[in-house]
Amino acid sequence: MKRFIEGLDRSQTSLLPECIDDYVEEDNPVRAVDAFVDMLDLAALDFSVEPEVTGRPGYHPATMLRLYLYGYINQVQSSRKLERECGRNLELIWLLGRLKPDFETIADFRRDNGPAIRKVCRQFIALYRDIDLLDASLVAIDDSKFKAVNAKAKSYTREKLKRRLGEIDTAIDRYMGELDRTDEVLTKTGMHPVEARLSRVVKKLAHYRKQARTLRAMEQRMNNTGETQVSLTDPDCRAMATTSKQPRIVGYNVQSAVETKHHLIVAHEVTNHGYDRDALSMMAHKARDEMAGDTIEAIADKGYYKGEEIVACEQAGISVTVSKPHTSNAAAVGRFDRADFVYDAKEDAYQCPAGKRLPYHYTNKQDGKTLRNYWTNDCVACVIKHRCTTGKERRIRRWEHEDILERVQKRLDDDPDKIPLRSRTVEHPFGTIKAWMGATHFKMKTLKHVATEIALHVLAYNMMRVIAIVGVSKLIKAMRA
Repeated sequence: MKRFIEGLDRSQTSLLPECIDDYVEEDNPVRAVDAFVDMLDLAALDFSVEPEVTGRPGYHPATMLRLYLYGYINQVQSSRKLERECGRNLELIWLLGRLKPDFETIADFRRDNGPAIRKVCRQFIALYRDIDLLDASLVAIDDSKFKAVNAKAKSYTREKLKRRLGEIDTAIDRYMGELDRTDEVLTKTGMHPVEARLSRVVKKLAHYRKQARTLRAMEQRMNNTGETQVSLTDPDCRAMATTSKQPRIVGYNVQSAVETKHHLIVAHEVTNHGYDRDALSMMAHKARDEMAGDTIEAIADKGYYKGEEIVACEQAGISVTVSKPHTSNAAAVGRFDRADFVYDAKEDAYQCPAGKRLPYHYTNKQDGKTLRNYWTNDCVACVIKHRCTTGKERRIRRWEHEDILERVQKRLDDDPDKIPLRSRTVEHPFGTIKAWMGATHFKMKTLKHVATEIALHVLAYNMMRVIAIVGVSKLIKAMRA
């Protein structure tokens, strides 16, 4: 074994036993975990810090919180794996003082302390706000779909339920026809069918009838409750579309707001809605509440474009930059789009591509919106009418808050680089967290427990990000200040 680095003999004893603290370097992130939990007022965060008067003593919430935060930082989310790590991982031995809670105790802590764990996540956001890491005024908002603990085969929409019932009815008719043929052969020829085949048909028929009863009960439940989807394993998850090129997943929609300077997550929310249209105002307000400054600007993609949400943000003093989706089919068939008509605020009229003026005529309400209507009677004689409309005249409707939407569009036109900045900012945290989660994403079921898991992942991501920015020593110093 010459000229190789050799380890110590396992049976060798030393005169002065090594201290456990010697196994953890001064710049090890586990020291930041320990210092962060030490600075928390767990009682104020709604953890139960008073021990039971009777029974076996339990583990202090600080011990369990240290274990979970260490586990999520090191991509160990399973309670059984955490139990094993407590007995063999030197960093955990140092962090927990040789304590080894069993997996049931570990799992129960995460299940029973969801609201308190989510408050811990916000507490860390307040910490790095205090050390001036949230002094930027620009945040990027986006969503990502995360898989739930629910197979696609156990998630039903109304369309899927109707299709599956049709397939089952067809199968039942086929097997009933086979039994009818068997009876006919027996009646006319006296020949008995093969016993194994007959037994298989009867079992298949019983199976499909049972499945049909289950699905029809599910259909009745959907009719009574008004639900559009039913998931059998995790009742709160929903089938959601990801992109046009990828299949739907059964899971949850996680919203996040990330500041653009240090790529730290400042706000997040878990929903089971497969769309983002109603989330812009909610996430923008959450981000502003956490940022150091009083004013912020939020960037989002076209999935968040909704007039009411944009107006709510602008009226609250939050500037937003949102891409407008192209929903009109006019340009595709060679006709002028609404964007080709220019509004003149002084005249309160539109100018069409032919140079004609479309004056205001009347106001009406539709879907809760106050709309002003504009048109001209010159369309009949227009030489390019076929490029504009197939009706008698082209009518333009203008929402009472259209000026706010135009201001948002001008903001995007003046600085188009904000849209790629959004993707560079907000997609990095999602990619990191999904890589840490692995293929299965969540370990728990139902919306409230999934929200707890996401809070732990966000807390772990933010802590590692802050450590990368300021270092362990400076972070611990700020915690102890």
